[in-house]
Amino acid sequence: MKRRTFMATLTGGIVVAPFAAEAQQAAQAARIGYLAANLAASPHLQEAFLLGLRDLGYVQGRNLVIEYRSAEGKLERFPALAAELVALKVDVIVAASTPPALAAKHATRTIPVVFAAAADAVASGLVTNLARPGGNVTGLSFLAPELVGKCLEQLKQAVPGVSRIAVLSHPGALGGRTERDMLKGAEVTARGLAVRLQFLEARGPDDFDKAFSEMTRGRADALTVLTSIMLFDERRRLVDLAAKKRLPAVYPWREGVDAGALWPMARTFLTCTAAPPPMWTGFSRVQSPATCPSSSQLSSSWSSTSRPPRLSV
Repeated sequence: MKRRTFMATLTGGIVVAPFAAEAQQAAQAARIGYLAANLAASPHLQEAFLLGLRDLGYVQGRNLVIEYRSAEGKLERFPALAAELVALKVDVIVAASTPPALAAKHATRTIPVVFAAAADAVASGLVTNLARPGGNVTGLSFLAPELVGKCLEQLKQAVPGVSRIAVLSHPGALGGRTERDMLKGAEVTARGLAVRLQFLEARGPDDFDKAFSEMTRGRADALTVLTSIMLFDERRRLVDLAAKKRLPAVYPWREGVDAGALWPMARTFLTCTAAPPPMWTGFSRVQSPATCPSSSQLSSSWSSTSRPPRLSV
């Protein structure tokens, strides 16, 4: 059930409005554009997407065509890829995260765009508000700025002796306002916890070794990673580097545990679905994403217990 829940939530909204019941029985197939940063890095997401569609009666090759487009880790490719999907006249565009969703929004004002996980849909400019998104875009927002403070709080709870926490971010990944809110939230929380922060940037995987070396020089005794699709795709390497440096670390995705991390702060992309029913049933009642509420997610999900493990440094 966990594997299918998120995509069933998402695809339940995607397909029903553009394709009425009679369309399923006709020869015409549903055409979905799927836009992602790196399809090869997370094949489980595409598998879950197909399973969710199958649960709703849509089977690729029978009554469904999916046009996949991957930026292969190069975010500057999104505008051209989004334009390709628009030119193909797909019925809906599914964007895996904030950057492809923004590219799709800029590429079309008429084709519905559904984002699977946006760091902050309002701050990034994807929607005007969560209750009534406006325009042709809607989806799931997990409120990353609020999540940053929670990560630091849980890290301090797990590692009571921590005094200096490294904060690794991917500049330019989420939009200026969202990133500023995340960093500001981290600073406010850190003051309340009486810990110092060491801010580090990684624009790509080639920057990881330098960033972790700086953590060592700065005597960081713990690490938190801010969300971005690039850092998510490289989660296994991040977990390995943190382990080599003996840094307790908390990640904003449960998939970090699957990569070998001790614990995550947030839910997996596949089980982010504790989304309220309007997210997936709303599309069956309305034709425009403008009136279908976006859903926000802000909750923690520990790997084995209701509390984070306690560590020492």
